[in-house]
Amino acid sequence: MRVGALHTVPGLVPVFHSLLTELDPGLDVVHTTDPALLAGAIERGVDDALIAAVADHLRGLARSGATSVLVTCSSIGEAAVEAGSRAGVPVVRVDAAMGAEAVTRASRGGGRVLVLATLEATLGPTTRLVEASAHGKAVEVTAHLVVGAADARARGDQAVHDRLIAEAIAEARDVEAIVLAQASMATGAGDDSRVLTSPRSGSAAFVAGLSAGS
Repeated sequence: MRVGALHTVPGLVPVFHSLLTELDPGLDVVHTTDPALLAGAIERGVDDALIAAVADHLRGLARSGATSVLVTCSSIGEAAVEAGSRAGVPVVRVDAAMGAEAVTRASRGGGRVLVLATLEATLGPTTRLVEASAHGKAVEVTAHLVVGAADARARGDQAVHDRLIAEAIAEARDVEAIVLAQASMATGAGDDSRVLTSPRSGSAAFVAGLSAGS
């Protein structure tokens, strides 16, 4: 089966290719990467131009034979859902499974979820995703920007990026779940059991959906 993956960070292509083919060795994964989508989300937020650009990529993946597309960038997640509807292409947000799991964990305890992001553009989409996943459950979602982490990653200082994320996790108090909003943040997750990341969970949900639909 041929599927698509739409990225905004080139470095995530091998990460998701390995995950998807590990979960289902029979998958033929076609990747499209466009950093301009993320730049647009940062500069303008989700607007018609961004949705149209995402839809164009989805149509291109569909023309290549992809039956469904995993969108690995949380910043464009909302745009991708709308674009998929317009283009008639099934889309799965990489952070959807993570958001649902955060609600499940929070509802077992005090109902508190912390969303961490390194980009301002991701805080809103991921926070709204978690809130929507609550489906009426009493869940309190707070959001925090990990200042300096995105700049560190942009200049190639992965160690500082990961350290800043780890420090933000360590400072978190009185929450049942900590959501790392971007797939690229997973390298700073550490071993705190409250932390949720999207690459593996999102890939697993995507593959499971393919099996359910076949």
